[in-house]
Amino acid sequence: MRLVLPAIGVVTAALLSSSADAQVTLNVNTCVPASHMLVADLTMPFCKDMETATQGRVKCNLLPKAVVAAPQTLDAVKNGLADISFIVHGYTPGRFVLTDAVEFPLLGNSAETISVAYQHVYDKMLAKYDEHNGVHVLAVFSHGPGQIYNTKRPINAVKDLEGLKIRVGGGVVNDVAGALGTVAMLKPAPESYELLSQGVADGVFFPKESPLPFKLVPLIKYVTYVPGGLYNVSFALIMNPAKWNQISAADKAAIGKLTGEPLARRAGKAWDVVDARGEKAIRDANIPVVVADAKFVQEIREKTAGLEKAWIEKVKAKGVDGAAVLAALRAEIAAKK
Repeated sequence: MRLVLPAIGVVTAALLSSSADAQVTLNVNTCVPASHMLVADLTMPFCKDMETATQGRVKCNLLPKAVVAAPQTLDAVKNGLADISFIVHGYTPGRFVLTDAVEFPLLGNSAETISVAYQHVYDKMLAKYDEHNGVHVLAVFSHGPGQIYNTKRPINAVKDLEGLKIRVGGGVVNDVAGALGTVAMLKPAPESYELLSQGVADGVFFPKESPLPFKLVPLIKYVTYVPGGLYNVSFALIMNPAKWNQISAADKAAIGKLTGEPLARRAGKAWDVVDARGEKAIRDANIPVVVADAKFVQEIREKTAGLEKAWIEKVKAKGVDGAAVLAALRAEIAAKK
């Protein structure tokens, strides 16, 4: 008996050590090409840093294709079909309400500034309502300020948008499109080339970045850039909770230093870089560009003002002070200018 007990202790210690050092491989899902910044400049660099921080115990494997259509991504991660992915909140209308806060017009000109402010407000005021029930949220962020691209005519005022069929990505931008007199078409971003090339859509609302990865530059005839942005789109990078729980406490702590604000900042900074690249491509192609003047911006503000009021009323049902959320978000953004 004296010999058995130490042996058991040694085996137990070995098992515990093995468990603590166990490698966890995260299958990464994406609904955009691997060359897109959401993968190449955000998810995979984050994965590399996560591997470094955990001394190789947590690694990522980029899946060759999406495991589900884009709108089903959250459920795919929740159910373990994939372990980590970004999601677009607006792709599932009605599922998320609070994340609309960052999507309203004219919030700012920098994805980094908006994303960091959004993460702060999310942490302080929104996370506790658990709209992402069933997944582990690594960060929330926004793409760059949304702009106007079309194949029909220059857009110098709201009246020029009336009747145009515009591809949108869901969320508040759907309502913005309607408020400005367009016909909104809710479709995933990768379908944009087909929609424009076949004349199904007359234009798209996209950040400055998007014409390049979705190969739209040859199709676009007119561009209008809106100072402050016509809209934004809310994203989250999420992880399967069962896989998260396979990671040791020490490695979770190491990963935690990379998530939240640092990850939101990484996302926003990367988007600002590719936004500049996208604008250069438009200008190099000599596509006519209109920069909305103060009168046009004011028209947008007036036409869309009711959307914020409606959202503030809607979130009251969750016990959320929407006006306070928007005020906090704008104050955070203004403080970073």
